[in-house]
Amino acid sequence: MRRALSGGVHPGWRILRGLALAWLLLTVGFVLASAFTARGLPDLQPWHRWEFASEPDAARINGMNWRGYERAEQAVFDELQAHLAANATPGRYRYQAGSTLGARGGATDWNRSQVLMPAGAVRGGVLMLHGLSDSPYSLRHLAQRYTAQGFVVVIPRMPGHGTAPSGLRQAQWMDWLAAAELGAREVKARTGAGKPFHLLGYSNGAALALKYAMDRVDINGSEGLPAPDRMVMVSPMIGIGRLAAFARLMPLLGGIPYFEKSRWLDVQPEFNPFKYNSFPVNGVRQSWLLTGVVQAQLLQLRSIGRSERLPPILAFQSVLDGTVSTAAVVRNLFDQLPANGSELVLFDINRQAVLAPMFTQSANALVETLQPGDAHTYRLTVVGNVDADTANIAERRLEPGQRQAVLRPLALSYPADVYSLSHVALPFPMDDPLYGLQPRMDEDYGIRIGTMALHGERGALSVAAEQLMRLSCNPFYDYLAQRVDEAIEADLPPPAQP
Repeated sequence: MRRALSGGVHPGWRILRGLALAWLLLTVGFVLASAFTARGLPDLQPWHRWEFASEPDAARINGMNWRGYERAEQAVFDELQAHLAANATPGRYRYQAGSTLGARGGATDWNRSQVLMPAGAVRGGVLMLHGLSDSPYSLRHLAQRYTAQGFVVVIPRMPGHGTAPSGLRQAQWMDWLAAAELGAREVKARTGAGKPFHLLGYSNGAALALKYAMDRVDINGSEGLPAPDRMVMVSPMIGIGRLAAFARLMPLLGGIPYFEKSRWLDVQPEFNPFKYNSFPVNGVRQSWLLTGVVQAQLLQLRSIGRSERLPPILAFQSVLDGTVSTAAVVRNLFDQLPANGSELVLFDINRQAVLAPMFTQSANALVETLQPGDAHTYRLTVVGNVDADTANIAERRLEPGQRQAVLRPLALSYPADVYSLSHVALPFPMDDPLYGLQPRMDEDYGIRIGTMALHGERGALSVAAEQLMRLSCNPFYDYLAQRVDEAIEADLPPPAQP
C-alpha cells in the first residue's frame, strides 16, 4: 500500500496492463495470420468487387411501400446487368458471358422478391425469410404448400442477396430486418384483418423471424405490424461458432491491396444460380451480431414475463449441422420458451449398424446430449431409424414434461447412400430440379447440383470434395411438409357445415 501511495504501481495494475498487452498481441497476431492465410484463396473476380449503389438500406426501406421496394430491387438488378456488360468474362460460371445458369426465359426468377397468391379465396398470410447468401428459391416448395391452403405468400429478397457475392460485403442485419417488416406489412395488406398470419424462416431467416416476433411482444403498439400467430423454422440460425466473434477483425487489413482477400472467408467458382458460393467475412459477422441480439432479447423477455406472449414455434433441425449450432437451437431457444405448444423436430443420423463404426464418438452421442431437462415445456420429436437393423424410419415423440418417448413408424427410409441430413437440405424435396437427388426434368437451371456425386483423383477439382458430398435435399421432405400442413390447418377455422 505504501508503494502505491508513494507513486509506485499497484501489482493489480501491472497484471491488468500485462493482460491488455497480451490481448493486443494476440489480436494483432490473429489479424496478420488471417490476412496472410487469406492470400492463399483463389484470385478475386469482378463479381467479388462490384458495388450496388441502388441496394436500399434500413433507412431507405423504412420509408418505402412494397411497390417502392420492388422498384429499388429492379434498380439493383439493372446495376447487375451493367456490371455484367462491362465485364463480359468468357466462361460457363454465373456472371460469365457464356453462362446458362439461372432461370430461362419466361420462368420465375427466384433471385428476386416474390408474392404468391392462392388460386381461390384468401384464408391467411405468411411471410417467408430466406437464409444468408441464399435467395427466395430456397422457400419455393414451402411457399407452394401455403398457397395450396389459401395463404398469401410474401418472400422478400434480403438486401445484398440474389445479385453478386460482393453485395454481402455492405449489407447489415438491420437492413434485413427492415425488409422483413416491409414484407409483413404487405402480407397484412393483401390478407386483410382477422386471418391467421404465419412467419417462416430458413437458417438466418429464422433468426430474423424470431427477432421480428419478439419485437412485436417488446414494442408497444407493434408499429402497426402484425404479430404472428405461429412460426415455422427450418435449420434455424440461433447460434454459430464462437470464432465468428473475431470476424470483425479479419478484414482490418482488407483496404491494403496485398491483403484484399482478407475480406473473404471463402472464394469459389459461382456455379449455383440461386446461392453464392463465395462468402465475405461481413456475412458471418452480421449473422453473429443478429444471433447475439436474438439470444439476449429472448432472455430479457423471459426475465420480465413477456416471453409468454410469443407464438408457438414448429422447428426442424438436422442433428448434424455444419453451419449452425444444433445445441443452441435446443438450449438457447427451446429451453427458454414458455409452454405454448412449441415443437422441435430433430432429424437424426442414419444409425444402421453397418454405418456405426464410421461415425465419430461425438456424432453418435449427439441426440443424447440434446435431450431436454425434466421440466421441458415443448414437444421433442426425433426422426430416425426404427432400430440398428433397418433403414426404416420412425418418429419418437416426447411430450412436454414426459420422460418416455412414444414411437410411431413412418412410411420412410434412409437412402442407402445417405448417412445424415445437412443444414442446407431440409427445405428441398428429392425431386427439386436444382438440389434433388432425383430431380424433376421439366425445369432446367443449367446444373443439377444434387446429382453431382463425382469420383476421381485428388487435386483436380476447384471445389472441395466434401462440399459435393454434402446432402442438398431432404429424403424426409414429405414428412416435413405434412407437419407444416398440420400447423397451417391448426390455425384455420373449421369448414362451414352444410
